[in-house]
Amino acid sequence: MQFINSNKIRNSINEAGAKQTPFFFTIDYEMEEGLFIEHPTNQTEVLFQFNGDGNKPSEPVSAIEATMTTNPISEEAYNVKFKVIQKGLNSGEIDVANLTIKTPIETNISCREIFLRSQSPYQVYIPDRYVSFSPERFVKIENGKISANPMKGTIDASTPNAEQEVLNDPKEIAELSAVTQSVIRKLSRVVHKVYIKRDRYIDTIKSLNRTLLQVSSEVEGELPNDYLSQMGDILFSLLPAASITGSPKKKAEAYIRLAEGQPRGYYCGIAGYFDGVKLDTAVLIRFIEIDNDKLFFRSGGGITSNSICSKEYQEALNKIYFPFV
Repeated sequence: MQFINSNKIRNSINEAGAKQTPFFFTIDYEMEEGLFIEHPTNQTEVLFQFNGDGNKPSEPVSAIEATMTTNPISEEAYNVKFKVIQKGLNSGEIDVANLTIKTPIETNISCREIFLRSQSPYQVYIPDRYVSFSPERFVKIENGKISANPMKGTIDASTPNAEQEVLNDPKEIAELSAVTQSVIRKLSRVVHKVYIKRDRYIDTIKSLNRTLLQVSSEVEGELPNDYLSQMGDILFSLLPAASITGSPKKKAEAYIRLAEGQPRGYYCGIAGYFDGVKLDTAVLIRFIEIDNDKLFFRSGGGITSNSICSKEYQEALNKIYFPFV
């Protein structure tokens, strides 16, 4: 397993795409490094499964009941970060920004076991780096079209009238709208005829101790005829993902750096699998970072001018879960 700089990954995607050679890749949020593996289903070190495709082994898992203990930052400490983002919102420099936290956790099962038990659309396990069980697509490229599914708006399904609550919440509406428009602007620079294919639909995400509802939209555009040889360039022109930065993207990124005060690493980066015809990619959220013998769960959410600190703090904590029941 050899980590390489992001420019090599971009070129490798272009070259393999032109030859229609299957590959897997992952890139960190800062776009400094990542992995690129040709014919990835022929190896068993890096494990992944994207909507049923990949090299996830069908081996039995232990009968141990999984447990997790967490040690999150206090709401007061979160509020310090929250106020940095609010400053940008109040000044009118940004419309929305994604604020994340890093929570130490302990569990009685291994990260590989977490991956094997995972039930989510996008699952990745990189030994000694991370395990991610993401519900969110970055982009899909297939049959001359590119589509993205920005995800914004989360609520505990046990909340009374949860679906209507999240769909009618002005803060959540504004958040998804801003991110969706950011995606449209980005896609419009590289593709033709960009449009919203589905607006504000609900996904249900089940975990060990709760069920969440999440709101997404789907944006689609038409690619140039030679898109296979340009997939690396197309992907990199869209990074980092709008849903985990904000709008306007560059200003939001600056406020995020100030508020978070530490690199995200592979959290909020992307991973993707090309089977020779279709490229599917995921935003690396629902993410456990492996740092030697320590584990950290990374989580967060979008902040707008309508956000309430206590609710945003609780949302970040709600997203700390195992992706199985």
